[in-house]
Amino acid sequence: MSKDRVTANLPSRDFDATETFYARLGFARHWRDETWMNLSRGPFEIEFFPHPDLDPNQSWFSACLRARDFLGLHAEWRGLGLAEHGDTLPRISPEITDFGHGIPRMFFLHDVDGSLWRVMDSGESA
Repeated sequence: MSKDRVTANLPSRDFDATETFYARLGFARHWRDETWMNLSRGPFEIEFFPHPDLDPNQSWFSACLRARDFLGLHAEWRGLGLAEHGDTLPRISPEITDFGHGIPRMFFLHDVDGSLWRVMDSGESA
């Protein structure tokens, strides 16, 4: 069984803006109506629900994505020119964090609605 996986239900203030941002990350629409949107990229699927009143700077929503091609994904997404420091949204961490002690290497990404992604190395080769 592949360890590539994502499980997420995240808020979206505006489905159009969310879809546009995630398209830059390589996700495509799988389903969308006025109450729900699913985007996918290979084995990764994300589901969004409307939350028009969300303050992205106060968002506590988060998700984990475990990827076999962890380093490739980091390089690809960093190449998009997202902010890397401060409170700007969206943003990506320029560095990869290695906590050791059995915790996977990871980097962080905040989307346009302030949701935090912990992108982790699945420990398998791509």
